[in-house]
Amino acid sequence: MIDLNKITNPAVKAAIQAFQTGDRTGWLEAFEPNAKLTDDGEPRSFADFTNDALGHEWFTSLEEVEDGGLFIVGQFHSDQWGDFRTYFRFHPAADGKFGQLDIGQAE
Repeated sequence: MIDLNKITNPAVKAAIQAFQTGDRTGWLEAFEPNAKLTDDGEPRSFADFTNDALGHEWFTSLEEVEDGGLFIVGQFHSDQWGDFRTYFRFHPAADGKFGQLDIGQAE
């Protein structure tokens, strides 16, 4: 289990905790209904990502937390793609939820 206390933004911390445990309801509560997603800079369906990733992907460690806790980098596991270094960048919306998530392989 990763140390979620490294994540300084409470909304990001809640979203990552839900992601880590495959909690679909908790994950979706963190985002606007029409949230956008980019994967390595390319648009991707947020709904498809949620369906594919939850329960099958998770961070195995956190290495960096930046930008007020909105940008995290760490080692990541995917049942489909294996293990690699990944980033998640959360974009807050006006309602306090997230309107966009950028994910991708970190260098």
